[in-house]
Amino acid sequence: MTYPLSQAGKVVLVIGGSGGVGRAAALLFAQAGAHVVITHRPGDDKARQAAALVASYPGANHAALPADVARTETLTALRDEVQRRYGRLDVLVNSAGYTKPIPHADLDALTDELIDDMFRVNWRGQFAAVRAFAPLLKASGDGLIVSVSSIAAMNGNGSSIVYGAVKAGIDAMTKSLGRALAPEIRVLGVAPGVVDTGFVPGRGAEFNAKTAATTPLKRVATAEDVGAAILACATLLGYSTGSTIVVDGGRAL
Repeated sequence: MTYPLSQAGKVVLVIGGSGGVGRAAALLFAQAGAHVVITHRPGDDKARQAAALVASYPGANHAALPADVARTETLTALRDEVQRRYGRLDVLVNSAGYTKPIPHADLDALTDELIDDMFRVNWRGQFAAVRAFAPLLKASGDGLIVSVSSIAAMNGNGSSIVYGAVKAGIDAMTKSLGRALAPEIRVLGVAPGVVDTGFVPGRGAEFNAKTAATTPLKRVATAEDVGAAILACATLLGYSTGSTIVVDGGRAL
């Protein structure tokens, strides 16, 4: 069996595709020939920025649409608009989320409000997107969901205790959905280590240099490294489901 590298004719939705890993993945899918939809948070400025981004993609028939994963009704509206414009969906990439650095020993700083919001946005939001788009993905006959996790799910490190817990929940969801949605939809996760983006507030070149020195491959990941793994889920890993692919330069070893 051969696996096509081209994504021509496919419709790919990248939730959180306006920045970081999602942005890199969206561009790679467009370069592979897919029609790509990215989401942005509601607001005129964010809409203009996202529209300019998709206008720079190769190919045609891309779109930037509003959605807030913490508000399920916006995901339902997004689904309806994707169906109206394209009539199908082949790949859903769940890359929306946020974190806030909290020292693990500072238990008081990890408030109930932050815990609830982290799960609301980073776990419930991803599940709500799957729930909304599962019928379209099933109808494609070869649907794929890729959720962005983290090695914090495995090693208990990361920007905060709750961030690791949320990502462990994403990994468990990937396994559960891999069983529940087969065979029509494959479900995979991609777990980066440290990535050279602005995702974690306060981390910059000095942090990255220290991390690279203690990573077997002696560098931190680029967003494109993680985006390439997401694209590989759609192209080369056609007999995989329920698994999480680690993309960390060996940091978890």
